[in-house]
Amino acid sequence: MNTDRFVEANPYIAGSFVEPTRPKRFGTVSPATGERLGDFALCGPEDVERAVAAARDACEAWAALTVFDRCAHLEELIDEIIRRRADLGRILALEQGKPYQSEALAEIDETIANFRTAIDLGKYLDGAMPTSARADRRALAYRVPRGVVAAIQPWNFPLGTASAQIAPALVTGNTVVALPAPSTTLVEYEFARCFEAVGIPAGVFNLVTGLGSDIGDTLTGHPNVQVVVFTGSVATGQRVASRAAGKAQLIELGGNGPFVVLEDADLDLAIPDALRAAFGGAGQSCTAAGRFLVHEAIYDEWASRLIDAVTRNVRLGTPFDDDTTMGPVNNHSLADRLDKYVESAIAAGAVLLAGGRRAEGFPTDLYWQPTILAEVDDTMAVTVEETFGPIAPLQRISSDEEALALMHTSPYGLCSAVYTRDLGRGLKFAEKAPSGVVSVNGTPGNVETHMPFGGRAGKLSGSGRILGRHPMEEIFTETKLVIVRV
Repeated sequence: MNTDRFVEANPYIAGSFVEPTRPKRFGTVSPATGERLGDFALCGPEDVERAVAAARDACEAWAALTVFDRCAHLEELIDEIIRRRADLGRILALEQGKPYQSEALAEIDETIANFRTAIDLGKYLDGAMPTSARADRRALAYRVPRGVVAAIQPWNFPLGTASAQIAPALVTGNTVVALPAPSTTLVEYEFARCFEAVGIPAGVFNLVTGLGSDIGDTLTGHPNVQVVVFTGSVATGQRVASRAAGKAQLIELGGNGPFVVLEDADLDLAIPDALRAAFGGAGQSCTAAGRFLVHEAIYDEWASRLIDAVTRNVRLGTPFDDDTTMGPVNNHSLADRLDKYVESAIAAGAVLLAGGRRAEGFPTDLYWQPTILAEVDDTMAVTVEETFGPIAPLQRISSDEEALALMHTSPYGLCSAVYTRDLGRGLKFAEKAPSGVVSVNGTPGNVETHMPFGGRAGKLSGSGRILGRHPMEEIFTETKLVIVRV
């Protein structure tokens, strides 16, 4: 694959790239360079019908393979991803905007790791043999695949998320129809070419391209789809969940990432973590630190040290500059929203310590400066909403209880972090924190590929757990009971 070429992405259905039923296409422009990278087919409901039919037709044969045979196919896929690693990373950097060396290639490696983890864990899923109350009965509880999986990906981690959805689904014997985010469709098209190259059986993996508003409802509500997996915004996720009522669902939504710094925190540890949590991926992550709750006893020191660390270590630049640590944001609607967040916060009394606007002198106007705001409070949108950008709002707290109270009033409950030298105190805080993932002396969302990841019940951060064995057991398989009279 030569990513310098103009990429024309079509749907991948039943083992081949096919012409869409409609002639309309959508152009993709790089947020990093402003160049037009390619275009993709705007599929319609007819294309979704074809893809779901192909996946359904492939279900029985794919499920009938042993898990070891399925994994052998996926191990060949891993080899192909490794072979194309540099090119996949390059188009990911161009299309999404993330730095090539530090983030784009790391996401390709994450994709590989997700497949390897699913293979390792999936081989050893087992059932049970419940004891019957009758002497002439034997009961066998099998794990069986559910069927066709609709997998919908976001633009911030298109391949990392796709692999976390698709790998466990395929390992456990399901077939997949994937729908990428419009602004990162080209890299997922190239990902689909890896499936084609290694000859994954026709219909096992399918890709439809287009706008969610055009085909998302058709896919998620299709009667022949048994599982819906979605990662993205709260509003879209709620629509997907409603449309997919009655199906198995794994819905991973937004977060505000409270980063709590108590008065006894080790700032030498916490400051570098804060840079990664706030400015990694230009803040475009559901696990990003969206607000910093800092104890008043160290608030001023924290602010001063954070400014210094940003000045020294965060380098806004183009994805292929070796010095770049942070690239542009992905799209104009997000950049416009960041403008408003900062403007409204300053108007309400926040103090701008660093950044605060778009940078000049770059190929596009999507390069947003790393920003620090002090003296924020929970009346400001920048503090309580999911900003999804490189903004670090600093809010004073006076106690553990105040921090926890602020977290409990938040509508989000995905990831959080607390920093303290007292590990007992940190553990007690973590146990009370209303988050699905809590890190003590580590960044929010500091999760490995075999660990469960997801939001807290009662919040707007989704339902179910992705990564590791958990989606295989809870989402992609179900228990089938067989009773034998002997």
